[in-house]
Amino acid sequence: MSNASAHTSAQTSARPPLAEIVTWNATTLSRRIHDRSVSCREVMIAYLDHIDAMNPLVNAIVSRRERAPLLEEAEIADRELAVGRSRGWMHGFPQAIKDLSDAEGLPTIQGSPLLVGQIAAEDSLMTERMRAAGAIIIGKTNTPEFGLGSQSYNPVFGATRNAFDPSLTAGGSSGGAAAALAMRMLPVADGSDMMGSLRNPAAFNHVIGFRPSFGRVPGLAADPFGQQLATNGPMGRTVEDVARLLDTQSGFDSRVPLSLGEPLVSDGVGISPALERDVRGVKIGWMGDWQGHLAMESGLLALCEAALTRFIRVGCDVEEVDLPLDPEALWESWTTLRHWAVAGNLGAHYANTDNRAQLKPEARWEVEHGLRLSAQDIHVANVQRGDAYRAWNALFERCDYLIMPSAQVFPFDVETHWPREIAGRTMDTYHRWMEVVIPASMLGAPVINLPTALSDNGLPMGFQLIGKPRDDWGVLQLARAFEKASGDLARMPPTLGM
Repeated sequence: MSNASAHTSAQTSARPPLAEIVTWNATTLSRRIHDRSVSCREVMIAYLDHIDAMNPLVNAIVSRRERAPLLEEAEIADRELAVGRSRGWMHGFPQAIKDLSDAEGLPTIQGSPLLVGQIAAEDSLMTERMRAAGAIIIGKTNTPEFGLGSQSYNPVFGATRNAFDPSLTAGGSSGGAAAALAMRMLPVADGSDMMGSLRNPAAFNHVIGFRPSFGRVPGLAADPFGQQLATNGPMGRTVEDVARLLDTQSGFDSRVPLSLGEPLVSDGVGISPALERDVRGVKIGWMGDWQGHLAMESGLLALCEAALTRFIRVGCDVEEVDLPLDPEALWESWTTLRHWAVAGNLGAHYANTDNRAQLKPEARWEVEHGLRLSAQDIHVANVQRGDAYRAWNALFERCDYLIMPSAQVFPFDVETHWPREIAGRTMDTYHRWMEVVIPASMLGAPVINLPTALSDNGLPMGFQLIGKPRDDWGVLQLARAFEKASGDLARMPPTLGM
């Protein structure tokens, strides 16, 4: 069935009642599985039935496994609990892995026709850790081709649609993860973030996405030293769920020399109590549109500014601050290093003329610019990045945390590959419209997307709460205080009919 016909079918057919199990947050689901008030088999059936009903609407979960072996794995998990054995807090959780990361026995297609038929021989490090914590892998979540661009469309699986309005994009590149999470098709989700890919889709689907500090969530790579732009991380519907998944994903691995070894929380302190913190007197800097440098869709800044009052309500001090660095120098450094990274990853495909023709134009553009770079170009970009890091750290002498929007536009038409203009200003590249996310990416800082209220026409948005490098737990604690002042952050999408 085509995406269009699946979309129409899902709109016209009667939806089954939403099983209560899929409405629970992940922490509640874990507790009820472990106190045996619900079986892993029941959880699996509830989620698979819900995915059958809802996935045609948004096209978020791809490469799904057959139901029978999944139920068998759930029954094994039940037998383990019956004899007192739990693999971890995710014991029995149905989980789909972002399709840029390997899961043993499943395709890793990355949205590219060049990789159709490629089956992973083993788990990625992140998948391995989630499976060890008890997750049962049911499939993958959709992503743009090779993760490039903040719009999750590709020629293999099609586009992922927004949970709040399926005629709009879910964002990207963790668009499938965010839409699946918002639609209650997964209890938590993993994602990755180079240029906002844990933040933009979370904002577009009204869930929480966390990009951790460099090295917090290690990943195996052919070049473990040079490329430090992207990282994996967690997504969830509550701050506690995000913290729990981050704890699972984190930790030193000797194969990843720059991975961090210090624990997120002190030994013997539980996740939930450790999130509680008196935030009175915390200083927050609001950066808005960088003094007019960034084009912003009308109404977006006002939503974020209104959310700031909740920080004031819990005792924080909020002041407007300037971007402490030259944004064009940061952009120049960013694009150079991104060209270098993408050319390294996709250069072999580009060198093959048959494969080159199957790369999307944005991928070819990145590689072509990367191949023109000299060693001096890359050196200059790294020096610019170092200057930006020092300026950023100086700003943190005035502020404890910083806030700026998570996107510059609201979710847009799913048939539009990327916005060509914002508020009358032309975007000169396929990713300039996401410039707001690059400071945290370049500086290795922990940053979380927190949902704001919906716009007047019901569209989601979020803002980035950014901490000092390695202050991941502090960011989560302040996010938890915001959540308590707000009530539930990840509201139910109207597409669920609740």
